[in-house]
Amino acid sequence: MRKIYTPATAASDVENVLKMLEGRWKLIILFHLFDGKVQRYSDFEKLIPDISQKMLAQQLRQLEADGIVARKVYPQVPPKVEYRLTEWGQTLCPALDALLKWAEQKDHFQHPAEQNDQDTAATQ
Repeated sequence: MRKIYTPATAASDVENVLKMLEGRWKLIILFHLFDGKVQRYSDFEKLIPDISQKMLAQQLRQLEADGIVARKVYPQVPPKVEYRLTEWGQTLCPALDALLKWAEQKDHFQHPAEQNDQDTAATQ
């Protein structure tokens, strides 16, 4: 059964989800896991060279705690740890793709202030 939203509850729920994605590195990590990709910690270090080890570990832990990323540890020496999107995390892919497409359209629209400036100049 689909939840019925008011503007306030819709805004609150979206804000809560956006908070899960906050941070300089979380979206980059997620985009590296899209399409069912599995990455090891060392893969992320190579793919995102500007991130510190501490920050990478923190961001991965937060994504795991939020249920977006799954961590699998293999009992071997040296330890092998893999990260992948959870089933719920995979459903984020189309939403982020849609958001990316929406962001691409930004340059095609004028801001209201720019439109007002043009309207004022045209009437003078």
